This record gives sequence, C-alpha cells and structure tokens, in this order.
Amino acid sequence: MRTQRPLAAPLAITLALSALPACGPAAGPPPPPPSAVKAAAPPPVPQGLPIVETKLENVGLDEAALDRSANPCEDFYQFACGGWLAKTEIPGDEAIWMRSFNEIEQRNEAELRRILEEAAQAGDRDPVSKKIGAYYGACVDEAAIEAAGAKPLADLLAKARRVRDPKSVGAIVTELHGRRIWALFDIASAQDMKDATRVIAQLDQNGLGLPDRDYYLNEDDKSKALRKTYEEHVARMMRLAGAKEAAAKAAALDVVQIETELAKISKTRVERRDPKGLYNKMDRAALAKAAPDFPWDAYFQGLGRPDIKEVNVTSVRFFEGLSRLLKSAKPAAWQNYLAWHVVRSLAPALSKAFVDESFTLQSALTGQKEVRPRWKRCVDATDNALGELLAQPFVKTSFSGESKPAAEAMVREISEAFGREVRALDWMDEGTRQRALAKLGAMAYLIGYPDRWRTYDFEVDPKSYAKNALAARAFHTRWDLGKIDKPVDRDEWQMSPPSVNAYYDPQRNHMVFPAGILQPPFYSVKSGVAVNLGGIGMVVGHELTHGFDDEGSQFDQKGNLEDWWSKEIAAAFKAKTECVEAQYSGYEALPGVKLNGKLTLGENIADLGGLKLAFVAYRTMRKGAAEQTVAGGFTEDQQFFLAHGQAWCGKMRDEALRLMVQVNPHSPPRFRVNGPLANLPQFAEAFKCAPGTPMRPAKMCSVW
Repeated sequence: MRTQRPLAAPLAITLALSALPACGPAAGPPPPPPSAVKAAAPPPVPQGLPIVETKLENVGLDEAALDRSANPCEDFYQFACGGWLAKTEIPGDEAIWMRSFNEIEQRNEAELRRILEEAAQAGDRDPVSKKIGAYYGACVDEAAIEAAGAKPLADLLAKARRVRDPKSVGAIVTELHGRRIWALFDIASAQDMKDATRVIAQLDQNGLGLPDRDYYLNEDDKSKALRKTYEEHVARMMRLAGAKEAAAKAAALDVVQIETELAKISKTRVERRDPKGLYNKMDRAALAKAAPDFPWDAYFQGLGRPDIKEVNVTSVRFFEGLSRLLKSAKPAAWQNYLAWHVVRSLAPALSKAFVDESFTLQSALTGQKEVRPRWKRCVDATDNALGELLAQPFVKTSFSGESKPAAEAMVREISEAFGREVRALDWMDEGTRQRALAKLGAMAYLIGYPDRWRTYDFEVDPKSYAKNALAARAFHTRWDLGKIDKPVDRDEWQMSPPSVNAYYDPQRNHMVFPAGILQPPFYSVKSGVAVNLGGIGMVVGHELTHGFDDEGSQFDQKGNLEDWWSKEIAAAFKAKTECVEAQYSGYEALPGVKLNGKLTLGENIADLGGLKLAFVAYRTMRKGAAEQTVAGGFTEDQQFFLAHGQAWCGKMRDEALRLMVQVNPHSPPRFRVNGPLANLPQFAEAFKCAPGTPMRPAKMCSVW
C-alpha cells in the first residue's frame, strides 16, 4: 500500500519514489501555426433552473474543513482546508497526513487487519486465507522474532565478510539481488522503450542508503548534519549485527565513502525524467565493455537468466564508474558496504532493537515521531508480499458494485473532453493533432482489480517472519525476471487493489484505478456530480493527461519512445510547459526552500490538465439537469472546486516537506490546489476573483 514501482506515474504523494522519464531544456519556440478554431469551452452554467438548497454534507463536502474567514481569491487552499488544518494533528506514527489518501488508507488498513487476523486464527481455511494468515501471523509473532534476534542475518553477513576482489563482490551482489537487496544497482524486467511489445532486462543505478544522491553531495548545513546522523546510525546498526564498537565505526566510514562515490556517478532526479537519456540498449558484449570489472556472466547465471542477450542500461556513466570503483575500493570496505546493505534491508523483519534503530534514520529524514504499530507494518508487509491474494477478500467486502461503472463513465466522459480540447487547440498542426487523437483512442484503463489473480509460488513458514520475507523477495525477483523475452501482459497491475492511488503507464498506454481509491472523499454514490468530478474526476483527468505531459508525450499510441510531434509543434508545446515550470519554481514550501519546477513538471501538467478536463466533463454531465443545487451557499461550480481543494487537504512535518521538495515529483498539497486553479479562468469566474489577485494572475499557463 505504501510502495511505488518503476515506469508508472502515480498520483499520490509518498516519501519513497522511483524516478520517471521526461524531457530536457527547450529552445525558443516559433509562433504557433495559424488556426481558425477557437479553444473549446465547457458547456455554460444552466440558467433559470429551479434551485435546491441543501447542506454541504449532503453533496459530499465538509463544512468543518472550510475556513470561511479566508479569501478564496487570495489562498483557496486555506479557504477549502483551513478548518481541517486547524483541528487536525498528524498522528505520531506518520510524517504526512492527508484528508483523502490517509483517511481512506486508515479505513482500508482496518479492513485488511480484520481479514488478516481472522485468516491467522481460522482453523479449516481456504488456500488464500491459509497463506495470507500464515504470513501475517508470523509477522505479528513478536516473541518468535525477538528470539531469532540477528540470526536471520548470519548467512548473508558471513558471505559478505568473504569478499576479496571484484569477482567475489559480484558473487555476493548476485545473491543479494536474488533477494531484492539492491546493493550497487538493481535489475528488473522492462518494456523496450523503442519496441513496447518486447520485455527486456534493465539495469539501473541504486545502492544508496539515503534517499537521493544529493544528500551525499550537497554542502549546506542540513545535508552535512544528516550525513553525520546517517554515519552514526550505520555504526549503531552494525553494532546490533555483532560488530565491536571500533569496527562498527570503521564500517560506517567505509559505507559513507563508497555510497558517496556511487552518488557522484548517479543521475539526478531531473536527469532521470528524460526517457531518451534512460534508454541505452546494448548486448552483453557491450555491457562487459562498459563495466569490465563486474562478472556479468556469473551474475546472469546466478539469477537464473544466462540466456539474457541484451539489456537496457539507464546510465552508461554509472556502470562505467561502478566498474572503476570495484577496483579502487579496498576489499574490507566492500565487506562493510555489503554487510550494511544486508542489515539495512532486513532490519524491518528483525527484532525490536533493529526496528527501533532503523526508525531513528526515518525520523531524522521525515520528522515522524513514533514507529508505526506492528499490526500496521504487518498489513503493509503482507500486501507487499502477497498483494493479489490479500486483495481477493478485500474487494469482496470493500469494492461496491456501483463504483466500477461510475468510474468507467467518468473515464469515457473525460476522454471525450480531452478529444474535444485537442480538436480545438490553436497551436497544434493537423498531423500532430491526428496522432494525439490516435493515442487517446488507443488508451486503455483498468479499474478496481485484475481480471486474473496472480499466484505466489513460495512456501510460508508460520513460525519465521524473516524467512518468509526473504522467500517473498526471492519469488518476486524470479517472477519479474521471468517476464523477460515473453509477450507483454497489458493487463498486469503494478499496484495492489487496496492501494489508495492511481497511475498511468506510458509504455502500456493505460490508466489504472485500484479499488482502494474509489471511496469518499474521491468518490461516493451519495455525492453530487460536481463533487465526484472534482474528486475522482480530477484523478481520472490527471492520469489521462500524463499520457500527454512532458514525459508521456514522448511515447506514441503503442507505447514506443518516438518523436511523433512535428518539430514546430514540439517547440510550441515546450514553451507552454516552460510556463508551468516557471510558475511552480516560484513557490516556496518552507522559508528558503523553493519547489523544483523541472522535477515536478509532469505532475503539475497532469494536475492542471486533469482539473480542466474534469470541469468540462462535469459541465457536460450536468447539461440538461432539471435543477441546480446550492450547498452551504455554494453553486455547483464552486462545489466542484471545493471538492478538489478538500481532496488535497494535508499536513506535513517540516522534515518531510523538505524531503519531498528534494526527491518527489509531486508538488506539496497546497500547490496541487492553488497552482492549477490559478490557471483556470472558470475558477476565477466561479469565485468572482478580481484580475491581479493571487488566484487570478495576469499570466495564466495552459498546456492542454
């Protein structure tokens, strides 16, 4: 429920994110081509209809969340969320608390806990309940976990201690990768960016213990302090794993030194938004030439895929530098680095001492005050290990029958709205327009849960959580690498159905909306059309727009990385995205901490486009209505915008906000509300904002 996987562009704000592809700096654009077509406008507000007055709660909004003393034209986020912000405290075991995502997740967690505890206690059980019950039961068995102590580490630590040269580094890295312990780099299956029908192997930079390369390289006081905290944390963890104090301190120095060298050769988060830069397909001979000091033949053999003939390398420079580092770092340093990654990765499955020490770093990075309760951690662990088994009883109890057809209707209406927008664009030539419409027509969507459930072919020991965690990891590696050289499964899900999230995958050209998110405040059968479209409708529009943001626009209708834009139109599009980049780069999350408009560009474009499309769809769906609803004094247009605002009410600890700005491609909640709304004339009209006010600036950005 809290994981994010590569390739897809997810909706939710989390603190652990994978990098996504995107485009580089733009040249100055030529004038847009002439067009007699004016921009499409949403259907007008119905006039003269009978008015039905009601309370906000009756249409799905929260009166108590409002701050009516705030001026919506100055700061709409404060107006929509100020009451909620004033009375809401972030739970001690959280770094961020969202009125939407976290409160839905809280409900989902409670239901998953009920399912798992019943499964763990049942006698005669079906195979699904037996497996998920055994996994969860072992995870919550604190007595057995405490009795095991550090023993689950012993075998891998002993192997790490036997490292003597690059070849033996490669041998232990192979074994660790088989258990998804990503020392140095990682490997995964991936669609070939230039041929989306093929699945190939992909090698990516990895191997850091801090969230991002910049934590090792920045020289500001906060970064230096965090590096010191990290070094001390590594030493304490190594002590828990059995090292003596002096050895543990020496190990920590080695770890920081090697990881700093890896950071120096790693791409930045912005660089990793360039799909063309991430695509470097090569055969095994070229890989061996780029990184000759790593034993590639033994590596692929050890992972059970000696037949892999070609790979995509996301950064040639990284692997060239890694090869040099294998020779320059001393064997003792490699022993300490590899041992550390064993300890770091397995700490959540070990005794309380490891869990608590692991939390000290998390607390330093995010400001979180308390370790999450074991049952919550075990719900997440079971979901990560056996997601589509756990989802089966969940969807039976938590996915109402009307949610799927309602979501499908919104997808259709918003897709049609986007088609109308594309046909009316005055800056797009006809050839590019037809290719955009072809991509839209080919875009698919998955809603709720998979048509076919995944099977999990590994044994679960009801008495050993660490053993189960390693078995699950090994299974997922085998399953993932087993997809290489097989046909692409377009119906595969990259999130489990209970996830409170959604995503767009540019290579499959499809959107996915798990059952977990199709709940209030995003969607309810009891909410008004305006409120549902401002909530889940914006989510649908957001994911659809990802297919045409600065990253998604580089993939064609079949999911191939291809220049399908004419040169002039691509430049005009770039100019429009630069407006969004500049807007968000001017926002300040904390004193002296501004957003990175390049890093957040794709998500900001999707927020703007998604909100605009949802508004058009809402107006279309209300066309022909017999009456107008005024709720709490707010018109239906105003209800739409309030629904959007209240879906993003959120509080973050300062440390978490600082981390988010540095590593997250999403903007913080306040700017996901005020940012796109400041670009929508319909919002300014709905709230009668005067020109020049913050929510109706002189310059507005528009991409789609």
